[in-house]
Amino acid sequence: MVHSLGDKRLEQPPKERPNGDVTRRCQAETSLPHGHPVPLRLRGCSLSWNRDCPGTPPAVTYPLKAAKGPSKPQMLLLSCSSKLQMLEVTLRRRLPETLQVATDNSDFYTNMYAAYYRDLGAYRALLSSAVNWGQAFCIYGFQDGVLEASRDIAQAKGVKLDVHRFFTYYHPDPSTLPEIQLDPAVRLSSLDVSHTDLLNETWLYGGNKHSRRFLESLIRLFPCFCLLDTSDHPVSWMNSDPFGAMRNSFTLPQHRRRGYSGVLNNVLAKRLHALGYPSYSHVATDNYPMQRLQERQGFQRQPDVSHYIFHNAALSIAPKLTPS
Repeated sequence: MVHSLGDKRLEQPPKERPNGDVTRRCQAETSLPHGHPVPLRLRGCSLSWNRDCPGTPPAVTYPLKAAKGPSKPQMLLLSCSSKLQMLEVTLRRRLPETLQVATDNSDFYTNMYAAYYRDLGAYRALLSSAVNWGQAFCIYGFQDGVLEASRDIAQAKGVKLDVHRFFTYYHPDPSTLPEIQLDPAVRLSSLDVSHTDLLNETWLYGGNKHSRRFLESLIRLFPCFCLLDTSDHPVSWMNSDPFGAMRNSFTLPQHRRRGYSGVLNNVLAKRLHALGYPSYSHVATDNYPMQRLQERQGFQRQPDVSHYIFHNAALSIAPKLTPS
């Protein structure tokens, strides 16, 4: 599988990227093969593909491709295996460090897919025949039918699912968020790879070698912030994930109820916005404190429920709980 994670060039504004780079955007003008351009809101994008799967994909996949000049980004239609190969060549030439080849069938952190589709039947066909069901893998999606498609095909294949539901919160203009008031006992910093073990021990999806490697990649490649105490130890943190979402907010128990999550939510939202990316987050449907925080800060809950669907989780160490 080829997994495009992104890299620290995410820290550069999109306008400075060379023409032709694969990029993430919140809104894009999609040029579809049978119709006029249609505005389509995307909440991040990550392309995953199993190179050892037989056959040609029976449906289309839409990674983002930057257009030449000042026009809006356009979608690149991947309608055959040759175009998938073309995309891989482009990524290896321009962003080689963002590609990982997944060789461990039990690593659902790396074996991750994002579901975007215009035709549910085409998506079902793609999911049924072009995905390696011998692996433990995760599919993220927020469109109608994504969960039902996984359930139906998994039942037919005798595969167990582990489903987690999230509300998606989006802030239309994080620049309007107030200036943070920082507790004198802490200071703001970016997460460092030396913090990986702490994150892995406290993350409700973590505690194994696959999760540690995944978390380290997030720290290296995406915007992430923490609050350090006077001994420079993290007491609260938040990062962004391969889909561009703000997530994994955690505060050590002895430092809670001090507003630290609100500070980090504010800072990370502003940072993503300043870089030209959408500021949005996934919050578990039963995480009421974080939902209230999002709403207090002006985030708007989107109508669709997002799903993280883990397939064949028995091959790996299954998630213990749903993170915020």
